[in-house]
Amino acid sequence: MPDHKTEQLIRDLNHKDAAVRLESLRRLMEEIRRGELPKPETGSDVNNHIHTTYSFSPYSPAKAVWMAYNAGLATAGIMDHDSISGAEEFIRAGRIAGIATTIGVECRVDFSDTPLKGRRINNPDQDSIVYMALHGIPHTRIGAVREYFRPYREHRNARNRKMVDRINELTGRPELRLDFEEHILPLSNYPEGGSITERHILYALSLRLIGLFGKGGHLTDFLKDQLELSISAKTEKVLSDETNPYYDYDLLGLLKGEMVPHFYINATLECPDVREVIALSKEIGAVSAYAYLGDVGDSVTGDKKARKFEDSYLELLFDILKALEFDAVTYMPSRNTPQQLDRVRSLCRKHGFFQISGEDINSPRQSFVCTALRDEKYRNLYDSTWALIGHELSATEDRSKGLFSSKTIEKVPDLEDRIRIYKEIGLTRYTGATGAVESARCLHEMRPGKCKMSRR
Repeated sequence: MPDHKTEQLIRDLNHKDAAVRLESLRRLMEEIRRGELPKPETGSDVNNHIHTTYSFSPYSPAKAVWMAYNAGLATAGIMDHDSISGAEEFIRAGRIAGIATTIGVECRVDFSDTPLKGRRINNPDQDSIVYMALHGIPHTRIGAVREYFRPYREHRNARNRKMVDRINELTGRPELRLDFEEHILPLSNYPEGGSITERHILYALSLRLIGLFGKGGHLTDFLKDQLELSISAKTEKVLSDETNPYYDYDLLGLLKGEMVPHFYINATLECPDVREVIALSKEIGAVSAYAYLGDVGDSVTGDKKARKFEDSYLELLFDILKALEFDAVTYMPSRNTPQQLDRVRSLCRKHGFFQISGEDINSPRQSFVCTALRDEKYRNLYDSTWALIGHELSATEDRSKGLFSSKTIEKVPDLEDRIRIYKEIGLTRYTGATGAVESARCLHEMRPGKCKMSRR
């Protein structure tokens, strides 16, 4: 069992001051090196989609790396909404913990000027709006990305304030009234460049509800009788347990599922046209990725309502993604059926899309390890992760050395060949595996189209 000093260091990983967070991580790693804390066994698991307190999460960037390290991950990737402000801390934390990292941003883009206008695509809350990711952002362009999203975060907060007003109307209780500056802003890292999401608003409401009604029956009765929320037997059970350590997050999950349709206001100014973000990705040397959601029938995870998304027009969607010049498609094996995943993977191969995976971490109940990813058929996603890391390192050195730069594609046209090259670069940097010297020489010195890597 950790002693009080160690427990305090772990708590300080979520300290308000990033310097304190990183120093706490250094001291914890020193305790591991001295044998005072057990060293976790590192496997081959990867995760490219971890949210931090710079969007919504129980984990600061340093705490996220600590959790990833203790879960035995080989790599970890930060992915915050409309914000890259946690990336530098995440990179530094990865170096302290000795874990490979990659950085990115998740954002919403407008598909209104495409044939998919008016369709429910991969966004449960709004038609014509798509979630996409920028992966493998060169470290030299962090500042540029931060400035790009600054006005969109400001536009988002203008809408957030209006949604808070709607929630106050829905609850109808003065003692539950939310004030944006008093109750919501302090739950975020907005002053440090973070974003504020619907989850922040509903988490604030969760804390107010717990403060007014306590935990247990009085609270669930109010939710059912006064707010008229539908509560499943599973959710009611966890909300009846006053000792539940995740009570506030479980309540948040219920509120998000039941209340969002009643207070949500469509996002407009905060969602740039998709072509603008694709252009940004190319300019900075990142990897642009569409985030596949998929129809929900009998939910694989057991916690999602049946809904239709992009599956009925998936071929058309992939044609459009190709025309828009997306680089990649990202998906989560734990979220979809094997049939859905087989179809997505087949279309990725048909259109030459890079395949990326990551578990969307934003709650303390979620595991950092996706066990579904361990199926041998998804082996390519491990290779992709190391290739993404190799890309990020190379593009940080020189944007023209990135995985999808015109220079690289001219020299190595075949995507699978490029993946093998960049995988070796990433592995060598972090594990000492051999092959990167040959890979780099092949990539940057040989004539166009002449690079042929051995297939392993």
